Amino acid sequence: MVVVDGVQKPREDLDCLEILIRHSELYLAHLGVGKQFLSGCDLSIRDRELAILRIGWLSQAPFEWGSHVVIAKRNGISAEEIEWVIEGSSAPGWNKHDRATLRAMEELHFDSMITDETWADLAETYSDRELIELTVIAGQYKTVAYMQNSLRLPIPKGKQGLDAR
Repeated sequence: MVVVDGVQKPREDLDCLEILIRHSELYLAHLGVGKQFLSGCDLSIRDRELAILRIGWLSQAPFEWGSHVVIAKRNGISAEEIEWVIEGSSAPGWNKHDRATLRAMEELHFDSMITDETWADLAETYSDRELIELTVIAGQYKTVAYMQNSLRLPIPKGKQGLDAR
């Protein structure tokens, strides 16, 4: 149960905004960073979404995963590729660029750094700005996963969470 405006409500009856707005300054700062990635970064939408999806899956973040499956599919990532994201960088079918992007997310998730080999593969196709954005996106969306999972943000009605494909 959570108290909202003096009334106890079951957590599952709250929406994301009702929970996050309880710390409005932090929520607004968080929104600003997310908005930058969704509208003002150099990374392609495809690269951004593959990175977010891999971090979301590795973190078992249902809110993040379900939301970004929809965004990814709307921007040309196929259902088959969504399945490959679940398998990770070792899934057959990835080109070298996509494989390196996913491997970077895996390395950051498990080891908190990108290996020299993966960095070299990324640097073949990413600019310096894109390399910076890729690492910051990993950290931002890992933070989102921590927050969403720990606060137990409810999956919006009609959304599939980790079942989304």
